[in-house]
Amino acid sequence: MTEDRVVPEDFPRELWAGAASGSQPKVLARERDGRYVAGFTQDELWMRYDACEDLAQQLAAYTAHKIAELGWSLDDAVGRIEKSVMRKVGSGSWDFSTAEVLWTVRRTRELLPGTLDGEARGS
Repeated sequence: MTEDRVVPEDFPRELWAGAASGSQPKVLARERDGRYVAGFTQDELWMRYDACEDLAQQLAAYTAHKIAELGWSLDDAVGRIEKSVMRKVGSGSWDFSTAEVLWTVRRTRELLPGTLDGEARGS
Protein backbone atom coordinates (compact mmCIF):
# COMPACT_ATOMS: atom_id res chain seq x y z
CA MET A 1 0.00 0.00 0.00
CA THR A 2 1.29 3.47 -0.80
CA GLU A 3 1.24 6.16 1.87
CA ASP A 4 -0.73 8.66 -0.28
CA ARG A 5 -3.92 6.61 0.03
CA VAL A 6 -6.05 8.30 2.64
CA VAL A 7 -9.47 7.01 3.57
CA PRO A 8 -11.69 9.79 4.95
CA GLU A 9 -12.52 9.58 8.65
CA ASP A 10 -16.26 9.50 7.90
CA PHE A 11 -15.96 6.37 5.74
CA PRO A 12 -17.45 3.31 7.53
CA ARG A 13 -14.98 0.94 9.13
CA GLU A 14 -17.32 -1.84 10.10
CA LEU A 15 -16.13 -4.74 12.14
CA TRP A 16 -17.15 -8.18 11.07
CA ALA A 17 -20.49 -9.22 12.43
CA GLY A 18 -20.90 -12.80 13.50
CA ALA A 19 -21.18 -15.22 16.34
CA ALA A 20 -19.52 -18.37 17.50
CA SER A 21 -21.18 -20.79 19.88
CA GLY A 22 -19.68 -21.96 23.11
CA SER A 23 -19.09 -20.72 26.62
CA GLN A 24 -15.63 -19.26 25.98
CA PRO A 25 -15.23 -15.72 24.55
CA LYS A 26 -14.24 -15.75 20.89
CA VAL A 27 -12.80 -13.24 18.47
CA LEU A 28 -13.76 -13.32 14.82
CA ALA A 29 -10.54 -13.11 12.82
CA ARG A 30 -9.00 -14.53 9.68
CA GLU A 31 -5.50 -15.37 8.64
CA ARG A 32 -4.00 -12.95 6.15
CA ASP A 33 -0.37 -13.23 5.08
CA GLY A 34 0.56 -15.20 8.19
CA ARG A 35 -1.18 -12.82 10.61
CA TYR A 36 -4.63 -12.83 12.18
CA VAL A 37 -6.77 -9.87 11.17
CA ALA A 38 -10.13 -8.72 12.56
CA GLY A 39 -11.91 -6.39 10.15
CA PHE A 40 -10.37 -4.93 7.03
CA THR A 41 -6.67 -4.51 6.34
CA GLN A 42 -5.62 -1.01 5.24
CA ASP A 43 -5.47 -2.19 1.62
CA GLU A 44 -8.94 -3.75 1.84
CA LEU A 45 -10.36 -0.61 3.45
CA TRP A 46 -8.79 1.50 0.69
CA MET A 47 -10.27 -0.74 -2.00
CA ARG A 48 -13.76 -0.49 -0.47
CA TYR A 49 -13.46 3.29 -0.14
CA ASP A 50 -12.17 3.60 -3.70
CA ALA A 51 -15.12 1.56 -5.03
CA CYS A 52 -17.61 3.71 -3.09
CA GLU A 53 -15.97 6.97 -4.19
CA ASP A 54 -15.95 5.80 -7.82
CA LEU A 55 -19.63 4.86 -7.58
CA ALA A 56 -20.47 8.24 -6.00
CA GLN A 57 -18.68 10.04 -8.85
CA GLN A 58 -20.64 8.04 -11.43
CA LEU A 59 -23.93 8.50 -9.58
CA ALA A 60 -23.38 12.27 -9.27
CA ALA A 61 -22.92 12.60 -13.05
CA TYR A 62 -25.95 10.39 -13.73
CA THR A 63 -28.11 12.19 -11.17
CA ALA A 64 -27.15 15.66 -12.48
CA HIS A 65 -28.11 14.48 -15.96
CA LYS A 66 -31.49 13.17 -14.77
CA ILE A 67 -32.21 16.38 -12.84
CA ALA A 68 -31.50 18.44 -15.96
CA GLU A 69 -33.30 16.08 -18.35
CA LEU A 70 -36.40 15.23 -16.30
CA GLY A 71 -36.63 18.17 -13.92
CA TRP A 72 -36.43 16.02 -10.79
CA SER A 73 -35.78 17.81 -7.52
CA LEU A 74 -32.47 17.10 -5.82
CA ASP A 75 -34.14 15.18 -2.98
CA ASP A 76 -36.28 13.13 -5.38
CA ALA A 77 -33.31 12.27 -7.60
CA VAL A 78 -31.07 11.27 -4.68
CA GLY A 79 -33.92 9.22 -3.15
CA ARG A 80 -34.38 7.34 -6.42
CA ILE A 81 -30.66 6.70 -6.69
CA GLU A 82 -30.52 5.38 -3.11
CA LYS A 83 -33.41 2.98 -3.77
CA SER A 84 -31.74 1.72 -6.95
CA VAL A 85 -28.42 1.12 -5.20
CA MET A 86 -30.14 -0.69 -2.31
CA ARG A 87 -31.98 -2.87 -4.85
CA LYS A 88 -28.66 -3.84 -6.47
CA VAL A 89 -27.14 -4.62 -3.07
CA GLY A 90 -30.23 -6.55 -1.94
CA SER A 91 -30.22 -8.68 -5.08
CA GLY A 92 -26.56 -9.58 -4.53
CA SER A 93 -25.44 -7.80 -7.69
CA TRP A 94 -23.30 -5.32 -5.74
CA ASP A 95 -21.26 -5.98 -2.60
CA PHE A 96 -21.68 -2.94 -0.36
CA SER A 97 -22.70 -2.75 3.28
CA THR A 98 -25.64 -0.61 4.32
CA ALA A 99 -23.24 1.88 5.92
CA GLU A 100 -21.23 2.05 2.68
CA VAL A 101 -24.40 2.70 0.67
CA LEU A 102 -25.39 5.51 3.04
CA TRP A 103 -21.90 7.03 2.79
CA THR A 104 -21.96 6.73 -1.02
CA VAL A 105 -25.36 8.42 -1.27
CA ARG A 106 -24.23 11.23 1.04
CA ARG A 107 -21.05 11.62 -1.02
CA THR A 108 -23.08 11.67 -4.24
CA ARG A 109 -25.18 14.52 -2.85
CA GLU A 110 -22.00 16.43 -1.93
CA LEU A 111 -20.68 16.07 -5.49
CA LEU A 112 -23.83 17.33 -7.18
CA PRO A 113 -23.86 20.87 -8.56
CA GLY A 114 -26.09 23.15 -6.52
CA THR A 115 -25.25 21.56 -3.18
CA LEU A 116 -23.12 22.90 -0.40
CA ASP A 117 -21.98 20.62 2.40
CA GLY A 118 -24.63 18.07 1.43
CA GLU A 119 -27.55 20.53 1.68
CA ALA A 120 -29.41 22.12 -1.19
CA ARG A 121 -28.47 25.78 -1.65
CA GLY A 122 -31.16 28.11 -0.57
CA SER A 123 -32.62 25.55 1.87
